[in-house]
Formats: sequence, C-alpha cells, structure tokens
Amino acid sequence: MANHKTYSSQLVGAPKSNTVIEVASPFSGEIVGAVEEANSAILEHAFEVAEKAHRNTAEALPAYKRADILEKTAALVEENLDDYAMTITLEGGKPLNDAVIETKRAVNTLRLSAEAALSLDGEQPSMGRTAAGENKTSFIVREPIGLVSSISAFNHPLNLSAHLIGPSLAPGNSVVLKPAADTPLCSMKLGLHFLEAGLPPEFLSIVNCNPPLAEQCATDPRINFLNFIGSDRVGWSLRSKLPTGARIMLEHGGLSPAIVEPDANIEKTAASCVKGGYYHAGQVCVSLQRLFVHETIYEDFLTIFVDKVKALKVGDPSLAETEVGPLIRESSVTKMIEFVDDALKLGANARCGAERMDSNCYAPTVLTEVKPGMKAHEQEIFGPIVNIYKYSDLDSALAEANDSPYAFQSSIFTQDIDRALHAARTLDATAVMINDHPAFRVDWMPFGGRKASGVGMGGVRYAAEEMSHLKIINIQKP
Repeated sequence: MANHKTYSSQLVGAPKSNTVIEVASPFSGEIVGAVEEANSAILEHAFEVAEKAHRNTAEALPAYKRADILEKTAALVEENLDDYAMTITLEGGKPLNDAVIETKRAVNTLRLSAEAALSLDGEQPSMGRTAAGENKTSFIVREPIGLVSSISAFNHPLNLSAHLIGPSLAPGNSVVLKPAADTPLCSMKLGLHFLEAGLPPEFLSIVNCNPPLAEQCATDPRINFLNFIGSDRVGWSLRSKLPTGARIMLEHGGLSPAIVEPDANIEKTAASCVKGGYYHAGQVCVSLQRLFVHETIYEDFLTIFVDKVKALKVGDPSLAETEVGPLIRESSVTKMIEFVDDALKLGANARCGAERMDSNCYAPTVLTEVKPGMKAHEQEIFGPIVNIYKYSDLDSALAEANDSPYAFQSSIFTQDIDRALHAARTLDATAVMINDHPAFRVDWMPFGGRKASGVGMGGVRYAAEEMSHLKIINIQKP
C-alpha cells in the first residue's frame, strides 16, 4: 500500500511532530498506514486541553448532546463498515469475517453509550429511617469523574476504542486515548468520525507515543481515572504510579478454563471450544486455554476436537475463508515455539499443530498431558494453543480450574442444571458460561477480571458508572 495515509494527532492547536510511526500488516509486512508520533509537547498539550474540557462539561456538552454525538458516530461507523473491517484486518491480522463482526459490535457499543448518557440517573434515598433524618430531603446525582486517560490493546482495535471512548463520554468526561502501537489506525479513524459527529475536539485527544513517554499517560497529575487494557505486569506497575486520588480499571488476561461433563453434547461442545480457543489466533484476554474433559468421554472428545482444529483454515486474513490469521508480531510466534518446546520437553504431547507457518502464523495446536511446572500450564499463552486435561471428578476439575493467579471468565458444558450451578458457584471467575465457551461476550454485559486479571468492571453501563462520581445533596427544612 504505497500511498497509505498518515494520521496526525487529533488535538486542538497541538504542536506538530517531525516523526511518524509506520503500521505494518502482521501477515504481509506491508506498510498499511502511519500515525504522527506524539512528543512530550503534544502529550502535555493533550492533558492541558482535556483538563480544561471536563470542567466545562455541563455547559458545553449536556447529556442530550453527548447522546446525539454518540448516536451520530455509531451511524458513521456503520456507514463505513467495510472500510473499518478491512482496516482491522490489515493492521491487526484479524480474519475479515471476524473484523466485520467487530465493527458491528463497535456500532452497538457506541449506541449503548448513547443510552448510558441519558440513563445515568441518581436516586432519592428515604431520610425518615432515623430521627437524624427528620425534616431533611436528600437526593443523589452522578457527576463525571473528570479526565479519563486510556491505554488500549491491539487485539480489538476498533471495539476497544469504542469501549474506552463511549462509556467515558457518557457521563461527560474528557478522554486522552493512547492506542496500541501495532494497531492505531482504527482509533484515528474513529476519532475523526467523533469530530464529524459534532464532538467538541477538546473532549477527545488521541496520541500515539512509544515507551517510556507512554507512561505519562498513566502518571500525569491531572488524570482522574486510568483505563488500561494489556498485560498484567504493565498494568499493576502503572497502578502503583497513579496520581493521588485517581481511580483505575485494569483489564488483563487469564487462563480461561472450561469443563466438559460426561453428558455434554460432544459435537456442539467441541465446535464451541474450537471457536473459544482459536478466535483471532487465541489473542483474546478470555481465550480458552485450559480444557478439562471427563475421562469417560475424553478420547471421543479429543478425536472430534483435534479433527476440527486440523480443519481450521489458516493464512491470509483478508480472504473470506480464513478462520485463523497471523499473530501480531514475530516475537509472539517465538513465544508460541517456546511454550510448545518447553511442554514437549517436560512430557506433554502435541496432538496437532506445534509448528511455525509462514507470515507470522502458528499452526493451531492441541497439547495433552500438560502438567504444573510447564509454562503452557502456568502462564497465559495468548496464542493458538489449547491444553486438554483428563479428569474423573467434577470437584477435582473445579479445584484445578481455580488453581491460578488469574480469575476472569470460565465455562462448564453439561445438561445437569444442578451440576452447572454448583460449578457456577464454585468457579473463581467473574463470569461463568454454561454450555458456551469462556470467550463469549456481549458489549452490554459486565466484563472484567479479578485477582491478577484486573480490577474494575467494564461493559458500557458498568464502565460509565465506574467513571462517574456520586454526589449527595441534602436539604434541611427551614
């Protein structure tokens, strides 16, 4: 793509930079776009503008205007669906069919944010519960938290941007967004559509910078809230550097277990688990990694599952038939090789895959006989590798599934409602899917991890509430 576009930082009156960051396709290596690299002056300007903006929200951007802007932005994204989907595919390597789905989800995320802007209601508590409340009237309102700084991940470049901007704007906050360095193009396009929809430009700054300058996006003293999506190592480190009084939402990853009981529909369960484990080449924070299968159906399930994994179409993400595209960068491929080599050396078996392919692709892999001490068991893989374990007793499977520093999403496949609910109560997770893979999500549901997997709760309305303050107003009868 020789004539690719270069996007400038979207800031009101910002100084200009003399350098750009080129964006390469992880599949072909071709340069598909470029963005202006923000320097310290641009970053300083971003926070200065954003701080002034949020102090003027009530007058400049009342709720009905925020909702209208979010609705108009959603319509613009929908009108440009094909362009967004291809951009997702080119910069991130997501198969085109999945990129279309991501774009549709982003449209929904923005519309849900418009609804949230109009429905973040307060309440009126009863004051007559004790004598201390006599002759008093109180009501509670929600106010914007202030300046929201957001740092995004590469794997859902459009919908993550929609989640970081939409629920932040809904209560009336200003936003500074730093997209992932690998996939900034969708964020820049979305920012332009927000401006076209009428958003005052001071309410949204999108900056692209490399470490260590990017750390300022979490440590600037004007920040009131930090949204971070990425590795747990980086996220917890940034949490320790937040300015005093700032709140935070961290979304990391996990080991996402699934349990398959003897009465599960093997064919449907295997198909669901293949999708949950290999969607976007496993580069999803809730991608299925640990799959526990009851011993009485283990061999039958394994045969069906492996056959389905072998049948996955791997390669050029721009082709309609492709189901698994490339990993985001060369170092990710190297990491998959290290996971598999370590597991095989320590006694695991590879039932399929376990080989590097062309163009940053790694063959979808199934490992068995995986045990504690192996990297593939202990660490988040974030790639197209699923571990399958045999178990004999549900409670032992639940204990193994919970034996992790992470806690995010999980699942159980069974026709027995009592066993399903027992698992739902026992699994250490923020979400438990029954008869669906653990990577399931819709954008209105609460979404977030606990323990090493993160803190705070996403999902449009829940995130909007996280990024707002409660204020109680009390009136004493004269």
